[in-house]
Amino acid sequence: MRALTWHGKRDVRVDTVRDPEIVNPRDAIIKVTSTAICGSDLHLYNGLIPALTPGDILGHEFMGEVVDVGKDNKKLKKGDRVVVPFVIACGHCFFCEKQLYAACDNSNPADKADISEMLYGHRAGGFFGYTHLTGGYAGGQAEYVRVPYSDVGPIVVPDGMEDDEVLFLSDILPTGWMAAENCEIKEGDTVAVWGCGPVGLFAVQSALIMGAGQVIAIDHYPHRLELARKFGAKAVNFRNTHVYEALVEMTGGIGPDAVIDAVGMESHGFAVDNLYDYAKQKVMLETDRPHVLRQALYACRKGGRVSVPGVYGGFVDKFPAGAFMQKGLTLRTGQTHMQRYMPKLLDLIREGKVDTTFLISHRLPLEQAPKGYHKFAFEQNETTKVVLKPGMQ
Repeated sequence: MRALTWHGKRDVRVDTVRDPEIVNPRDAIIKVTSTAICGSDLHLYNGLIPALTPGDILGHEFMGEVVDVGKDNKKLKKGDRVVVPFVIACGHCFFCEKQLYAACDNSNPADKADISEMLYGHRAGGFFGYTHLTGGYAGGQAEYVRVPYSDVGPIVVPDGMEDDEVLFLSDILPTGWMAAENCEIKEGDTVAVWGCGPVGLFAVQSALIMGAGQVIAIDHYPHRLELARKFGAKAVNFRNTHVYEALVEMTGGIGPDAVIDAVGMESHGFAVDNLYDYAKQKVMLETDRPHVLRQALYACRKGGRVSVPGVYGGFVDKFPAGAFMQKGLTLRTGQTHMQRYMPKLLDLIREGKVDTTFLISHRLPLEQAPKGYHKFAFEQNETTKVVLKPGMQ
């Protein structure tokens, strides 16, 4: 089969690789019909996440048709159309029983878990196409994928729904929703969202659905800010606005009730602290650039809530622990517990309460995946989301 493989920093290629096979009795094999490039894939593309091996298949946002199932899989059958969550979860461990699916204790194989235990204190859960820190599983930017624990993860797509409507249930829609939920939004709250990429835009939409009175979207790409405005958000362009001063003014001197860092480890801008982070990252004295996280903690009102869906991979410097403690902030973060949110969000899509298709700017054949990565990395104003279609000419 054909698949998008990683070969080094900004070097991804579509290669011919072995077809996946059933390994465990709860597995399924999916023929991919749509797969997307995620903002967190760019962290891999830019060489910022460790434990990738040349030839690894990337991609964790995908859906398709079931073409084979293991003998113990009683949920799926051949011919089902399914969306597959990026989180691989067993469904029965201590964490899965608490619906903390992204923290599954069984989906990251023992021979891979040592790396994440050393970095994070406990083993990470298993994810598709996202380094050997998270299990080394082959990803979904391919013609076919093996899906472990497929009686727990995939959700069957109702007849009559198009791929474009439901594809983002695989990651970014639930991630934006959980980011807003972690803000514990009360009717009329002001929520500030840093980053109007896919997750940030879904966080904006979700916060408004949950009752936020004012959502402030912060970015520097005009098109992305315009998309946020269409949902009813107020836009702040950090290139020509002092963000902290704007937020203070827009909240009557109090600050936002809740803030969302939807940027993560690759924040942009020419602020002094971000230039400091760039320099330290270049010489491997720091792994992540936390400029946005610092700014969000500084801007949030006293007693406010901080939500971080943006991906961080290692260590940050100059964390404002004093502001965090003295202001009495609550911080909630983590990978998305996908299986908890997918059914509810599918219902909201069917009812027309959540829109997803607005985000897609490019549809490309799988063979043009390297072009899609380049556009998503370097043409971010015009490229809001790239969907790859195996079999498309």
